[in-house]
Amino acid sequence: MSDHHEAHGIGEALAREPLPIEQLRTAIAGRLDRARRRTHSLTACDDGELLAQHSPLMSPLVWDLAHVGSQEEIWLVRDVGHRVPLRCDLDALYDAFQHPRAARPTLPLLGPDEARRYIAEVRDKALDVLDSSPLEGSELVDQGFAFGMIVQHEQQHSETMLATHQLRKGEPVLTPEPLPRSVIGTREGLPSEVLVPGGESTMGTSIEPWALDNERPSHPVVLDPFWIDTVPVTSGDYGRFIDAGGYQDPRWWSPAGWDHRQNAGLEAPLFWQRDGGGWLRRRFGVVEAVPADEPVQHVCWYEADAYARWAGRRLPTEAEWEKAARFDPATRRSRRYPWGDDDPTPGRANLGGGALRPSPAGSYPEGASALGIRQLIGDVWEWTSSDFQPYPGFRAFPYSEYSEVFFGPGYKVLRGGSWAADEVACRGTFRNWDYPIRRQIFAGFRTARNATTAEAA
Repeated sequence: MSDHHEAHGIGEALAREPLPIEQLRTAIAGRLDRARRRTHSLTACDDGELLAQHSPLMSPLVWDLAHVGSQEEIWLVRDVGHRVPLRCDLDALYDAFQHPRAARPTLPLLGPDEARRYIAEVRDKALDVLDSSPLEGSELVDQGFAFGMIVQHEQQHSETMLATHQLRKGEPVLTPEPLPRSVIGTREGLPSEVLVPGGESTMGTSIEPWALDNERPSHPVVLDPFWIDTVPVTSGDYGRFIDAGGYQDPRWWSPAGWDHRQNAGLEAPLFWQRDGGGWLRRRFGVVEAVPADEPVQHVCWYEADAYARWAGRRLPTEAEWEKAARFDPATRRSRRYPWGDDDPTPGRANLGGGALRPSPAGSYPEGASALGIRQLIGDVWEWTSSDFQPYPGFRAFPYSEYSEVFFGPGYKVLRGGSWAADEVACRGTFRNWDYPIRRQIFAGFRTARNATTAEAA
């Protein structure tokens, strides 16, 4: 049985009714194993690559390697299992809040072999805790929450490590996996935009067992009708913005965006370079022509906002994005995912990081929302116009530093999950956030516009 099917269905089943404890243990163990194998695959390069800092924006890969073990020790071995600490001396060293990424190469980090031994020892202890934990009786362990939190954390660091690999110079060290031919599509014949009806819908969740605190609680939202792009904005679309002088015209940029564009010297998405009348990009050590039909990625929020203004449109709000992704007009309810309540499959979304790229716009027809909108999960994170803010009734859990310290106007929300995200770390309610200047992340966008009275009718 494949890795995917070993863990498939846990979120779906838990959201509907709790799994029997032994079945839950087996499913959690499968997800822990899959996350660890991905970690090892992304740190299988030579020691020099692991120890180097490939960009001041990112940690050395060896820091991420030991960090996932440190967090697993703190939360599963100590907090859930009440076991004797293995390496208390590592807590501060691998605390992301104590040491900015640019400074981490100067720390006395564990070497690659020592880091691998450490995370293996932690995993052995964590599996012992899993075998003995009742997985009920407290909020931290109910339905395996703490284990799910750690699985998501490790998978999120795998996506971070992919961003580091993309920033590194030199020959390729990662080999892409081909996307299934059956999922590849085009936007030919699709409408350019879809009307999302106005009215009340549900945002967030109170029942998804591994949902993080910023996704909670579920609450009603009332929106006016709006139009949203059927597919994400493509590199070809974005190239027309560049060719039209979009980077030289302050009309399309917010004041803060124009200042940043000038100060940072932005002229195109990160990793793009001119090639005569066209564009090349560097992708994991390979220089290739920019595929016009792929969703554009490696653009910051300011660039996405400027493109939307140039196109006579705007970025969707976070609430609009979630309604477009989850709302089913036939039942008037919000689904777990665009396609329904079932967990992701390779036929529904480009996830997991194997492809090393987004799929062409218009792909994954089986992953379309009830309204016919495609690629809302996977391919690229999508910038929204919204600041990262708590939902009404928000309660920090299990620690305030996960979400609460980031709330405010300094961070913009991204939704949907990229090709580099794992299925366990993205869902219809999952919220990502980052500074509006960030470009190394696998982020793109789609645009929206208000519906007129006649269109809404």
